[in-house]
Amino acid sequence: MERVCFRMQVDTAHLGEYIERHRSVWPEMLTALQNTGWNNYSLFADPSGMIIGYLETEDYEAAQREMELKDINAKWQASMSEHFASGGSFDDGPLRLQEVFHLEDQTARTS
Repeated sequence: MERVCFRMQVDTAHLGEYIERHRSVWPEMLTALQNTGWNNYSLFADPSGMIIGYLETEDYEAAQREMELKDINAKWQASMSEHFASGGSFDDGPLRLQEVFHLEDQTARTS
């Protein structure tokens, strides 16, 4: 299972609405995420508008490609696009972060 963490930037003027919209994501969008391998998916926000996403998936690139084919994803992304700062949207490509430590991996190697 691949662990993926990424960063995006929301305009601080839209942060409250961005958070509120994620409290009730459309059921069709939730189903699409689940059906395309977005497991244990979470988003975190800080007051500066930085969004950190985390998910586990068999193949991140494949999961992204499959979501791009979903009509509901295009509709969701279009509805959310006004909330992002310039260059910070999911359409612009979230900046994937490098994993540098995972407790279970290291403890498994020492056992």
